[in-house]
Amino acid sequence: MMNKNGYLLIGVDLKKDISILNSAYNDAAGVTAEFNLNLLTRIRDELDSDIDPDAFNHRAFYNPAIGRIEMHLVSTHPQSIRVEDKVFELSAGETIHTENSYKYTIEEFAELASAAGFHQQQVWTDESSLFSVQLLKTV
Repeated sequence: MMNKNGYLLIGVDLKKDISILNSAYNDAAGVTAEFNLNLLTRIRDELDSDIDPDAFNHRAFYNPAIGRIEMHLVSTHPQSIRVEDKVFELSAGETIHTENSYKYTIEEFAELASAAGFHQQQVWTDESSLFSVQLLKTV
């Protein structure tokens, strides 16, 4: 949808030490867990469901083979969940995969941008190179 003179300014989370990623998505204050578990509350309240958010735990981990954080909701016990007219059976420990948050090197993101028709014009990072802001131009 952009013309030849189009620019895109985008923030990109960079690959970093796994312990930093795991700590960020399993924060001590439980903010990320609360965000993830809120999906179940929304399903219950907005989709005519009997799902019990208290019957799940939050789990997030970095998958280095794919380069992403995966967030899951883990069933604490065997349960049947109704969502509208469908019933889902979950075993204890079975998960609902709720989110992927990909991490890139600057070079990996340049390749991704190129495949989408952009050229990386400029890259800015924080002092620790944990995050970048990238200016892309249409090719």
